[in-house]
Order: sequence, then structure tokens, then C-alpha cells
Amino acid sequence: MVSAREIAAEWQLFNGFYDKRTADEEGEEADYDFMKIGASNVLYGHPQLIPIARDVRGVCLVLDHRPEIDRGRVHEAEAEQGLMRGSHEMWTSLPVLMETIATSLETNQPLNDYTPVVDEEQRLYWDFIPLRSDRTLHRS
Repeated sequence: MVSAREIAAEWQLFNGFYDKRTADEEGEEADYDFMKIGASNVLYGHPQLIPIARDVRGVCLVLDHRPEIDRGRVHEAEAEQGLMRGSHEMWTSLPVLMETIATSLETNQPLNDYTPVVDEEQRLYWDFIPLRSDRTLHRS
């Protein structure tokens, strides 16, 4: 998470990428595509998407304040992929996301293939651990 000052600065930077003319031209089609495909370059930087966190790769988590169906939902936003709508239930709202993260931290159980790990300097990071079915078995 980031401070209120950082959110305001991040929001201004993020909004600089929004192309209102293209969004107006695509209108409801952009929203329909977003709901159907789960990603949109047109909606990237929308003024009603509020950045709330950023990971080390530069991906933002944004809280959706648009008045449509996704109001209150958390999305990922990344320059190349655009706005991405996660399918996992943890993305349905900020309280659900925080509860899911807290449970993962308390139980040390993976969260969507990521396991919480604390390094030597007591910093938390999330280590990617693919599901067992995704792993390649090596036999000697």
C-alpha cells in the first residue's frame, strides 16, 4: 500500500496515459470488451481508477470507482497489458483482497500461486510457486 500523498501523485501520473478521445469513440464497446476479454488498453489511466499499490515490476493495483458493474473492484494496471480484470474472488473488493492477504500471511499458505516470504532484512515479498500440476517432474 502507499500513502495518500503517493496515491495522489500516482493518480496524476496514471491519468496522463488516458486517451479520452479514443475512450469516447469506443464508448460502451470498451467496457463490453473489458468484461468479456478481461483486459483493456482503452481504460488504462481512466480518472476513476485509483492507484492503491505498486509492485516491484511496476504493476499498479487500482480501485475501480467507475459507476458501472465493477465499482469497488480491484484491478491490475500495467503499461503494456493495460487494465486487467482478475478472475479470482480476492479482486472483488479492497476488503476482500486485504482479508485474503491477511489469511495468507497468518497461515503461510499460497495466495494465487504466491507464498509470503520474509528475507534476511525482514522484508516481505511474494515468491511465485506454481501449482504442483504446472511443475515439470525431473527423474534421474
